[in-house]
Amino acid sequence: MNFDAWRHSLRGRLFSALRRPEAAILAYREALAADPACIEAAATLGYLCAQLRRHDEAELHLRQAVRLRPERADLWFNLGYALDQAGRKEAAIEAFAEAVSRNPKLDLAWYGMGLAHAALGRHAEAARCLREAADLQPMNGHAWYALGMAWHHCREPDKVKEVAEHMARTDPPMARRLIQETERADLKYLVAHLEG
Repeated sequence: MNFDAWRHSLRGRLFSALRRPEAAILAYREALAADPACIEAAATLGYLCAQLRRHDEAELHLRQAVRLRPERADLWFNLGYALDQAGRKEAAIEAFAEAVSRNPKLDLAWYGMGLAHAALGRHAEAARCLREAADLQPMNGHAWYALGMAWHHCREPDKVKEVAEHMARTDPPMARRLIQETERADLKYLVAHLEG
């Protein structure tokens, strides 16, 4: 273990906990300078840069992290998130796909991949991915809403109805939103109790 890298990473953690991202970034940069193979520094630096929308730097460090530990699904997910935030949907889909190939139960990666496909107008692919996310997190109203919208764009009214029925039981306000956005007046009875 490189003591200097460990010391700088520890400072980075402290600054992150204190909500001082700029100081944390500097500390993690110093950790990487001391040890370019410090996975914690690369991964956390990439994550912090992504949060601050420093897309190029985030991608650089997250790619370094996945090179160091390609088996870690969470690192591929973070790379996908950063690429998606940068508007690079195709590259984000590839990173999310790598994440789910390593951990098929990583619902956030399925969700991110589904949203990226939807942004590119690939609604059938979006529905496939969002179905995985929704099945893994049956109470996640956002995943179900996105799935319902994907089915709407695929012109699958029966599948939109199935999603709305599920959401009416698990997240009625999101069900109402889906019904409104898809202009499905025939499904308003599912959330009639919300009207007052």
